[in-house]
Amino acid sequence: MDNDQFIVRFWGTRGSHPVPGPHTVRFGGNTTCVEVQVGAHTLIIDAGTGIINLGHDLIRRAQARGGAPIRATLLLTHMHHDHTQGFPYFLPAYLGSSVLHILGPRTFEEDLEEALSHAMLPPSFPVSLSDMPSLKIVRSLRESEMVLLEGELSEPQVYNIYRDQVEADPDAVQVHIHKSYAHPRNGVHIYRIAYRGRSLVFASDTEGYVDTDQRLVQFARDADLIIHDAQYTEDDYARHKQGWGHSTPQMACEVARQAGVGRLVLFHHEPRHDDATIEALECAAKRSFPNTTAAYEGLEIAL
Repeated sequence: MDNDQFIVRFWGTRGSHPVPGPHTVRFGGNTTCVEVQVGAHTLIIDAGTGIINLGHDLIRRAQARGGAPIRATLLLTHMHHDHTQGFPYFLPAYLGSSVLHILGPRTFEEDLEEALSHAMLPPSFPVSLSDMPSLKIVRSLRESEMVLLEGELSEPQVYNIYRDQVEADPDAVQVHIHKSYAHPRNGVHIYRIAYRGRSLVFASDTEGYVDTDQRLVQFARDADLIIHDAQYTEDDYARHKQGWGHSTPQMACEVARQAGVGRLVLFHHEPRHDDATIEALECAAKRSFPNTTAAYEGLEIAL
């Protein structure tokens, strides 16, 4: 059966730390996690606390399919706590039938598997990465590489974009990588997911430059959707936050405008911002880039 879906779901939209409570009900209080159902594949970007609820939902969906094994590819942008803190509570990782491909950057000279293992060592957590019963294939990615997912049950294949002669199936899911150095201390990976002429760019934890980040503009050129960091207000950024590795909504709008993207989603909300503040930032951003939405838990976008 032909599977043309390209659906983006938001499970965690906050930066820094979770903020549950009555003032964050509309936009949500969980940290970074976005699900992308593309073709026959489940991709997950980052493993903040939002991945906990996603895990429950993946199990519910698997049970509805008669108990089919959960297969997913987790793309980590970097190893800061708000992008990994939910993984120890991701229930599919405790099912022996699950197959999880975990891909992301090296941290300084530490491979991804080593860095993820360290995040779960006692006394921080009682279950180690290796003790989780699922099959986990962990691999570090470089900016010079790309990821291809072809047939329904195929494993992600990693290729060097300069040396490998890749003849991808036109129906393959492609994941391209851009390394941003505008986040302390080792930068982040920004991902572009492309499928059948449609594309999504995930650009969290990045900071604007004078005259806009032109490398990011080129990477995001003509994407259907860009999810862009927008943590700080203009005032906070100017007074306190320059160099902290995050953007303002205005920076996000300028990237979207110059790259010619179809839609912008403001992401990685400041934990101090309540629903009313985020709504005001969203309204202001729409004046610069009309097709703008502030990310909220439960938002679903079909490309």
